[in-house]
Amino acid sequence: MSELIAVYDRSGRQIGAEERAVVYARGIWHAAAGVLVRSRDASRLYVHRRTDTKAVFAGMHDCLAGGVLAPGEDPAEAATRELAEELGIEIAPGQDGPLPLAGASWDGEWEGRPMRCHLFAYELRYDGPIRHQPEEIADGWWWTDDELRAHLADPEWPFVPDTRELVPDMLR
Repeated sequence: MSELIAVYDRSGRQIGAEERAVVYARGIWHAAAGVLVRSRDASRLYVHRRTDTKAVFAGMHDCLAGGVLAPGEDPAEAATRELAEELGIEIAPGQDGPLPLAGASWDGEWEGRPMRCHLFAYELRYDGPIRHQPEEIADGWWWTDDELRAHLADPEWPFVPDTRELVPDMLR
């Protein structure tokens, strides 16, 4: 059996669980936590390229460290977990963790299939080291909001489609 993830209704309330493959194949509403990592002075944000082996959005660029929620998982805890897993950013007890941003929903398509996801968005101010999880992140760098906007304006630039739609409201 594959990994179970939380299933949500259209309004953003968790209603059950299903195998990840089934959620993706059928376009079932689910949820993800995503963290926009900014430098402490907020002048730059971290952008990365996903590995070519990812199940969805393989090889595309993204600016959110994140992932889907497990059944019953708190979005803030998922955000902290994903930071550690994908970028090696550990939040120590007593240290400021990711702060919530406005959430959003994406009801789109990926490879001809519906993809529906509620995003619990967060921001973390951070200047420390970044250590990519080799199975998930191929490369990464720091950009200004304007540099990211310029790339997002190019529809040919391979960027994760849900983040492409949702991130402009998170930029300065």
